[in-house]
Amino acid sequence: MADNSEQLGLIAMRIKDLRDIAGLTAQQVADKTGIRLEEYEAYEKGTCDFSFSHLFNIAEALGVDISDLLTGESPKLHGYVLTRDGQGLKCNRREQYVYHHLAYNFRDKLAEPFIVTVAQDSPGVEKQAHSHEGQEFDYVLDGQLKIILGGSELYLKAGDSIYYDSSLPHVMYALEGDCRFIAVVVKEGAKA
Repeated sequence: MADNSEQLGLIAMRIKDLRDIAGLTAQQVADKTGIRLEEYEAYEKGTCDFSFSHLFNIAEALGVDISDLLTGESPKLHGYVLTRDGQGLKCNRREQYVYHHLAYNFRDKLAEPFIVTVAQDSPGVEKQAHSHEGQEFDYVLDGQLKIILGGSELYLKAGDSIYYDSSLPHVMYALEGDCRFIAVVVKEGAKA
């Protein structure tokens, strides 16, 4: 697997290429995703790291699966995808978050399932909240998680879960060690 800076460069190249293929301007994608043009252009150049929310929103704006951005390949499987323990497509976006996409190769997904590990945060650190279309379900497996959701501070421990409108700005903090949780992002307008 490529190191983080190489992976960032590859994702940036794919975004620019897919935007060109879609016939969209950088301004149009920035507007669709709610990102300032300068920030979006930095993503296309690979000079700014992405949050998962920004990658999800950019994929939606370009009409592609997030796997197209992460791997350069469109999902091919249908029927089912089996992901063994510790497997899945690993994606390190931002230093404190590690995602393992559990169904990256399943095409026409209505939801994006992940195992997310958040590294313990230093006291007083502040992170930027993000949002994306759809809804999200988070279930804590290990550790303690503080989520700031639409201005409310919520604390979850192993066995706790939360389901929310992911257009609300949200940010997560690991308390007293790393925190691992299942995150399922349901796409806007998903229908079975």
